[in-house]
Amino acid sequence: MNDQSPSPDDLGALEAELAEVERRVARRVDPGVAALAAAVGVLLVLVALMLPWTGGVPGWQILAGIENFGALPRLFTITSVGFGVLGSAVALATRYWAATFVCAVGCGFSVVNGVWAIWSRQVNVPQGGSGPGIGLVLAVLAMIALTACWVRIAGRRG
Repeated sequence: MNDQSPSPDDLGALEAELAEVERRVARRVDPGVAALAAAVGVLLVLVALMLPWTGGVPGWQILAGIENFGALPRLFTITSVGFGVLGSAVALATRYWAATFVCAVGCGFSVVNGVWAIWSRQVNVPQGGSGPGIGLVLAVLAMIALTACWVRIAGRRG
C-alpha cells in the first residue's frame, strides 16, 4: 500500500489557487433572465434614437449635435447611449459586478436627465413649437426599465 501524503508546498499552492478562483467568482454575476430584459431595454433605447424626440428631429441628430434643443436633451442622449447601450453591452459581455453596479447608477442618473429633458421640452417650447416626442418618452421609459434590471442584477451579489 502506497501512502503518499501531500507536501505542505502542494497544499499551499492548492490553497492559493482556490483563493484565486474564489476572487474571480466573487467579481462576477449571473444576470439570468434579467439579461434578456436588459437586452430588450438596449434595443428600445436604440429604436428611440431613430424616432422623433421633439418636432420631427430624431434623437440621433441631437446626440450627434446636428440639432440643438438645449443642454438637457443632449445630456440625456449622451447618458442614455453611454450607460444604457454601451455600459449595458459591457456589463452583459463581461458579467462583472462592478460593471453592473456602474450601469445601475448610470442608468438611474440618465432617468433623472431624461425627466428633466422632457420637462425642458414642455417648458421651453416657443408658441406653436413642439414638445417632447415619442422617441424621447420611449427612451426615458427604456432607461427606467434598464435601471430596474441593473439594480436587480447588481443586488444579487451577496
